[in-house]
Amino acid sequence: MLILNTLAPVFLLIGIGALLQRSKFVSENFLREANRVTYWLGLPALLFSQLAASFHGAGGATRMLGGMFFATLAVIVIGWIVARALRVPGAATGTFVQGAFRGNLAFVGLPIIYALPETPLPGGLSVRTAAILTVAPMMVFYNVAGVVVLLLSQHTLGFQMVRPFLKQLVTTPPLVATVAGIGFALTGWPLPSAVDKTFTALGEMALPLGLLGVGGALMTVKFGGTWPRPLAAALVKTAVSPALGWVAGRWLGLGAAELKVLLILMAAPTAVVSYTVALELKGDEALASGSIVLSVLTSIVALAVIVGAF
Repeated sequence: MLILNTLAPVFLLIGIGALLQRSKFVSENFLREANRVTYWLGLPALLFSQLAASFHGAGGATRMLGGMFFATLAVIVIGWIVARALRVPGAATGTFVQGAFRGNLAFVGLPIIYALPETPLPGGLSVRTAAILTVAPMMVFYNVAGVVVLLLSQHTLGFQMVRPFLKQLVTTPPLVATVAGIGFALTGWPLPSAVDKTFTALGEMALPLGLLGVGGALMTVKFGGTWPRPLAAALVKTAVSPALGWVAGRWLGLGAAELKVLLILMAAPTAVVSYTVALELKGDEALASGSIVLSVLTSIVALAVIVGAF
């Protein structure tokens, strides 16, 4: 029952979002605009309020963050190797690698963790707070690494990469919210009650609305081209990635609850935003969209195993 009660609400909301879009119950742009509101307001509010209140205990999530960081670096390397083995064209290699490592932490990973029983970790942090403290910097890393791998597959390393790289960073709301939340926490000031309640309400909106947006996006991305390459990217994302997360977590001595959170984040399906970034940076559209769709399907199995076995 734990598997069903944890995963069903998340994937049912994704399915409802897909049904709303497919049946045209909502206009074609409704869920897209709702996702935009979530990305620009809901998620930043969640990150800011959690970091402002809990950053003083960030040391308790250091090992979890370190495990995810090193495991993700390994996934990037393996993704590049698999892309070469499958003879993915050079310009599309970055799209393949991004699909293999860039997980949907905010709109799939966090809702699953929030559905788990709220338990304290050995360092004193709660499971949810530790997840936020891990997700926020990893989303920054995803933005940096996603741009880098896409550009490296099309250009040699040089100054022509600087402009799109900086543009991607400064237009990323979660990054701005992360920096602002950490900065506010370092001042030692309490968040005013009215502001805290407003940001909490926006944050509570972010996760369910984000899941509906993911479902709607799955109905609008184009699944074309050959399927073996996007399937390979999806399997690296949802099978190889959590396996490497397990290795890193065990190496760093994570406890059972910390390890479960790490594996859930590593097994989250490919982020929908990777499709947008791939299009903006002239990546492979069919490969990007196919990786997203197939990773949602393969992640159901991976996440069920993780929630049930750990």
